[in-house]
Amino acid sequence: MGKDAKTDALVYEEKDKSNYISVGKSKNNRYIFIVSTATLSSEYRMLDAAKPSGTFKIFAPRMKDVLYDVIPLADRFLILTNKDDAKNFKLMECPLDQTSATSWKEVIPVRPDVLLQSVEEFKDFVVINERKDGLVKLRVRSLKDHSEHYIDFGEAAYMANFGANPEYNSTNLRYGYTSLTTPYSTFDYNMVTREKTLKKQQEVLGGYDSKEYVTERLYATAKDGTKVPISLVYKKGFRKDGNAPLLLYGYGSYGASMDASFGSTRLSLLNRGFVFAIAHIRGGQEMGRLWYENGKLLKKINTFTDFIDCGEFLVREKYTSKAHLYAQGGSAGGLLMGAVVNMAPELWHGVIAQVPFVDVVNTMLDENIPLTTNEFDEWGNPKEKEAYFYMKSYSPYENVEKKGYPNMLVTTGLHDSQVQYFEPSKWVAKLRDMKTDQNMLLLHTNMEFGHGGASGRFDYLKDLALNYAFLFTLEGITK
Repeated sequence: MGKDAKTDALVYEEKDKSNYISVGKSKNNRYIFIVSTATLSSEYRMLDAAKPSGTFKIFAPRMKDVLYDVIPLADRFLILTNKDDAKNFKLMECPLDQTSATSWKEVIPVRPDVLLQSVEEFKDFVVINERKDGLVKLRVRSLKDHSEHYIDFGEAAYMANFGANPEYNSTNLRYGYTSLTTPYSTFDYNMVTREKTLKKQQEVLGGYDSKEYVTERLYATAKDGTKVPISLVYKKGFRKDGNAPLLLYGYGSYGASMDASFGSTRLSLLNRGFVFAIAHIRGGQEMGRLWYENGKLLKKINTFTDFIDCGEFLVREKYTSKAHLYAQGGSAGGLLMGAVVNMAPELWHGVIAQVPFVDVVNTMLDENIPLTTNEFDEWGNPKEKEAYFYMKSYSPYENVEKKGYPNMLVTTGLHDSQVQYFEPSKWVAKLRDMKTDQNMLLLHTNMEFGHGGASGRFDYLKDLALNYAFLFTLEGITK
């Protein structure tokens, strides 16, 4: 507020409490945008930046279930949108003075196998961030002659994303890159000469040679015929004879894509003979919007069966065996762990479930818990009969049975407001009461942490050491 409140003007007030509001200047400095965004719809207001006292005008009025982003160029606007049920999004354009949706014309159509994620604009180029076959592709298009090409990353599985690119007149694109064998790296890419320049790379202490490690991209076939990607890494010398321990990681919720990225702490596993694998299961968005929609609400069980199918595939292909296969996931990935130990307990030798969301029905019935009502779009509303019984059919706590379970390490934090400590605690209590095996079932409740784990600079390493100690004990590894 200014010193005199009478001089302050209310420019915009959002009445819908489910919307988030932001304000900023366009990259070409010509416009100021106020953006109002909800989960399923968005709306832009714009103002000529040279006339800051002017009135904001609506770019296109909000439409039910329509998201759109505006990318201003010198002579037109680009619009990234899912309008007309374009689930994987399409790119459109309109004149600078005709911005209503009726004036939008298609530039890149929606494609069933490619998710359009974002666009980075420059004076002479646009770079389109696409996701195909579970991998990010950066597509460079010239605004002068419309020629285009993709940046070659040269690895089978990786993660790439836009870096900070504030300069509109630049011919360099800054992007971040990492893979299971490449530490996080920042590159400048000359869009004219197509030359890459490494500007900075994450330092790995103690000596690290990426040539000593191998990464692969595999596809498991799910029970319904769907091909599910798996990214994995191991140290050279690995033999595919079923004797190697393998840790399979999964998440599969909220459309969050678990891309293949580097982790220096993972070297402790790889150097001791472990294979590390990521199952890119449905519920994430690795393979496009439908990949997410086919792993949520009344299709949630696909997430769990995909993970089991990935584990069975890795055993069948002799990357490991049931005696050496381990699984790990946290939060909604902890729900995944709880579901797969109920559905296929004999497949895993050990499972790590971190802050696991395992009491789905009771939690979603309690609207006083943070996030609950916002998450009806993800899990369903259990006050509706069909959603209630579907959740109950897979909720880990509800489906514990008198049978053998694998070795398990369950972790939680006393101050977790998202998955409160009593949720994994009651699950473990029920497992202890009903399981018929003599395997380990460990519950670690940290009295200082919340949902995100340790906040201290090095405290997270203690959690990591606990996880690794659990795995190494089961494998008989003492050094």
